[in-house]
Amino acid sequence: MNIHEYQAKEVLKGYGVKIQEGIVADTPEAAHEAAVKLNAETGTSWYVIKAQIHAGGRGKGKINETGSNGVVLAKSLEDVSPKAKDILGGTLVTHQTGAEGKVVNKVLIAEDVYYPGDSEPKEYYLSILLDRASGSNVIMASTEGGMDIEEVAEKTPEKIIKEWIDPKAGLQGFQVRKVAFKLGLTGKAFKEMTKFIAALYKAYEATDSSQFEINPVLKTSDDKILAVDAKVNLDDNAMYRHPDLAELRDLAEEDPLEVEAGESGLNYVKLDGNVGCMVNGAGLAMATMDMIKLSGGEPANFLDVGGGANATTVEAGFRIILQDPNVKAILINVFGGIVRCDRIANGVVEAYKSIGDISVPIIVRLQGTNAEEGAKIIDESGLKVQSAITLKEAAEKVQAVLNG
Repeated sequence: MNIHEYQAKEVLKGYGVKIQEGIVADTPEAAHEAAVKLNAETGTSWYVIKAQIHAGGRGKGKINETGSNGVVLAKSLEDVSPKAKDILGGTLVTHQTGAEGKVVNKVLIAEDVYYPGDSEPKEYYLSILLDRASGSNVIMASTEGGMDIEEVAEKTPEKIIKEWIDPKAGLQGFQVRKVAFKLGLTGKAFKEMTKFIAALYKAYEATDSSQFEINPVLKTSDDKILAVDAKVNLDDNAMYRHPDLAELRDLAEEDPLEVEAGESGLNYVKLDGNVGCMVNGAGLAMATMDMIKLSGGEPANFLDVGGGANATTVEAGFRIILQDPNVKAILINVFGGIVRCDRIANGVVEAYKSIGDISVPIIVRLQGTNAEEGAKIIDESGLKVQSAITLKEAAEKVQAVLNG
């Protein structure tokens, strides 16, 4: 589960991670009030106004309606409200949102931390994530903060620092110091960075997160280390242990079909193809998507109805898939293990009748317990549904449908 920058920073702050202070606002008037309060608390006289959406590249992105960037600087209190107005309610398009962009409902009014001092401010990159290949968490860092880490990895891979954490031993002090040393830090900044990394790792583990990305981590002109931005991805499977974090979910930032699917107990991810697929089991779903591509199509979605599929879940799956205008055919691929194939077949027939006339062709491939009985139910239903038993047969029928 992704959360907004302002939410992520509050979570990190609770574990001792030093952050760029800020106050969230949802109107231009509230933005001005936030700036006044921030001035009183921090003494800042310049303000950074940051669009709050679940996407990166906000500083380079543009608001369609006004042409404003997603991150702007206000050099006075009087500038805050009009600049916030240029962002709020607009559609921000970045390299991560796609051409459709995302509507900005909130902005973060943050203190300016790039103030002059004894040295120049310096940006770093820092992230913590699970390395599935090694079965351990890894800290990634770079002196090239503020840039896309993918670009840094491609052009200057030697600037990527990686430190793997033994899950039994946990993060060790020498590892924290090693990362700070490789970043070229000394003196106060070195000590501040070691504290920052240790606190960040503590927050990562305590919140059951799957990824933290702080870009940039800023060394200020007086050698403080601050999180200027924060992307936090929380593990959905651990939310039952963190009801307070579960409340941070912003449904407006998620795909409406994925939200609807979740409410029906379905695992759904929308894709860009033309063949909708409904499968029981994640592994079978991946194989089905491969089969669709080999048949000349493109999967329109990943949809796992689970092992206990019935007429209700099948109908919910149908309704979600049919909301995608790009879908030209639907392939249902079910292995009858936990659930019998004849039960799935009856569920398909009942769901079809409940929805009414379905204009796209439907291919149902049933294999496993009572597969032949299930195919017979489909064939004798009188509906525009084709049955298949083997994977090859299903692939051929998908290909025939796509070829008209």
